[in-house]
Amino acid sequence: MIMSILNHLMNTGVRVWTIKDNYRLGDNIQSKVLAFAFALSAEIERDLISQRTKEALARKRSEGVVLGRPFGKKPSKVKLTGHEKEIQKLLDKHTSKSAIGRILGVDRMTVAKFMKERMPKKK
Repeated sequence: MIMSILNHLMNTGVRVWTIKDNYRLGDNIQSKVLAFAFALSAEIERDLISQRTKEALARKRSEGVVLGRPFGKKPSKVKLTGHEKEIQKLLDKHTSKSAIGRILGVDRMTVAKFMKERMPKKK
């Protein structure tokens, strides 16, 4: 992808200058070789990072570490934690869930789910 972008720029007469190392990429062969070298080194680095990550995950699995969030466990803190009193006041004023969501900056479904799971039921 990098090569196609640089090739397009070079063909249209755009000159690319790197700030850090002051490389100037124009429409000559040295610029194309340099751009190819940059793209190749970036791809190699990306592959090495991916390989190291996969090896670390495999090592953790072999050590018996459970990766990721435990199945079925819900987080103890969510977006609306701490807003229970405010939500209750709005509900007492017969404010809709959509309006509460707009006030608190969340979706109406987030408000509904929070109310269902975290708010005490009134009798």
